Amino acid sequence: MAADAALRTCFARHTAARPCPVSAQDDGPLSAEDKRLSAALMRVNHVGEVCAQALYASQAFGTDDPTLKAQFAHAAQEETDHLAWTEQRLNELGGRTSWLNPLWYGGAFAIGLLAAKAGDQVSLGFVVETERQVEHHLNGHMSRLPVGDERSRAIVAQMRDDEVAHADAALAAGGAPLPAPVKGLMRLAAKVMTTVAHRV
Repeated sequence: MAADAALRTCFARHTAARPCPVSAQDDGPLSAEDKRLSAALMRVNHVGEVCAQALYASQAFGTDDPTLKAQFAHAAQEETDHLAWTEQRLNELGGRTSWLNPLWYGGAFAIGLLAAKAGDQVSLGFVVETERQVEHHLNGHMSRLPVGDERSRAIVAQMRDDEVAHADAALAAGGAPLPAPVKGLMRLAAKVMTTVAHRV
């Protein structure tokens, strides 16, 4: 089942349960360079959603608490929406997903399983810190997207709001604060992933 989920995440086309977010403003004119930048940023966001699927799958697998399993499954469904939205936008921009998605998925699954085996409070704390860092990352993309790309900006804004909700839910469920060195390592790993995925 885990292998099937990994293959579907990395290679299948995804269908969102919710409509793709739209902006109240129309897109402005986008140059070829604008489209390349938007596509690179959306590819990075798509990779983040691939990793989110792996993290939630591994953490659901690693807990014996049925309530937490359901919470992780709900969050994963919303992340599937994000996968579908970013894929759709990449296609519209003439971009592509990362060639390294299987690698990103495998690494994230291993990290999520390690967090889960450390206990539910640590696992939830890992979700909190991950989603807070993703929120910060998406805010950065909001400012980096080309001025006329309102469609991408609307997608990123909804993704950010969902990630905030996931972090809040994990905190309310008993997520424990992570040590500063762990947070630093997470930021470093995220920096490597976003830098590579921007191009590959």
